[in-house]
Amino acid sequence: MRYRRLLLLSPLGGLAGLARGPAVAAGVEEPLSDAMRLLLRQRWVAAAPALAVSPERQEQQARTMAALVRWVPEPVLRSELTTHLWYEAQRAGLSVSWMLGLIEVESGFRKHAISYAGAMGYAQVMPFWTRLIGDGDVSALLRTQPNLRYACLILRHYLDQERWDLTLALGRYNGTRGETSYPERVLQAAARWRAIHEAG
Repeated sequence: MRYRRLLLLSPLGGLAGLARGPAVAAGVEEPLSDAMRLLLRQRWVAAAPALAVSPERQEQQARTMAALVRWVPEPVLRSELTTHLWYEAQRAGLSVSWMLGLIEVESGFRKHAISYAGAMGYAQVMPFWTRLIGDGDVSALLRTQPNLRYACLILRHYLDQERWDLTLALGRYNGTRGETSYPERVLQAAARWRAIHEAG
């Protein structure tokens, strides 16, 4: 198994530490048709209606926040991550558990992680996506909401391309399509998060 290092940047941009993490290629730039690029850009900027939060969903979010203490001890960051992740996953029609599993494997919930390959933020989004479907602001990938929106849109795009084969879609997200190690680790982590949501 290959390994990569994650450069952990402080909010002010300085080097805060060096950690060893799993090898993930964080995606490979693939040609997009003009129509697909336009569709993804429209999804990026589209206003979504306020999404109702049921009492059950509030309980699930509370359990998520409690479980995240291990990775994100700061209450404000933990609340921000939980709120935006549930919203963006629901907006993209994705399982929150999948996204929690993906982020756990990609960055260990490090908001300012940057890989040597250049992947950034919680979900290790490659900067080329800001050019392809966003506004070109690479620094946005170190902010919670844009990072999660990109990640959810990208995974949803790959799911659509792979006819909802999650293993293949995760492989494409990671740049290792056809290999099983990375998808298996994400799915194992997602299963743990799903069990947390369903507890109680």
